[in-house]
Amino acid sequence: QVQLVESGGGLVQAGDSLRLSCAASGLTFTGRPTGWFRQALGKEREFVAAISGSGGTTNYADSVKGRFAISRDNAKNTLYLQMNSLKPEDTAVYYCAAKQGVSRNYYYTSLKDYDYWGQGTQVTVST
Repeated sequence: QVQLVESGGGLVQAGDSLRLSCAASGLTFTGRPTGWFRQALGKEREFVAAISGSGGTTNYADSVKGRFAISRDNAKNTLYLQMNSLKPEDTAVYYCAAKQGVSRNYYYTSLKDYDYWGQGTQVTVST
């Protein structure tokens, strides 16, 4: 049984930093494209960041580019999202996702490309 469990969310002030983690069980991240998405209250889930199966290529939404960084530790089977210079508009539930197939050279930015999802962790940024 595949399980993705996010952690690290919380309530912070604008300008602060947070690091989200996503631990996987029943599935190995090695060689597997993974990503982060978020969903604000009343809005659709949107792409935040993605990393290729090899870990060598990353992609970010324009709204977080330069502030967020996605990374993965295959030995720990954990995906990370370092979030710096947080803004109130970053407030959302953050979800990690993994693709079922192995694809070393590609990353994916669409929800429909991912097969496994975590339950989410709330990030709230106050002014």
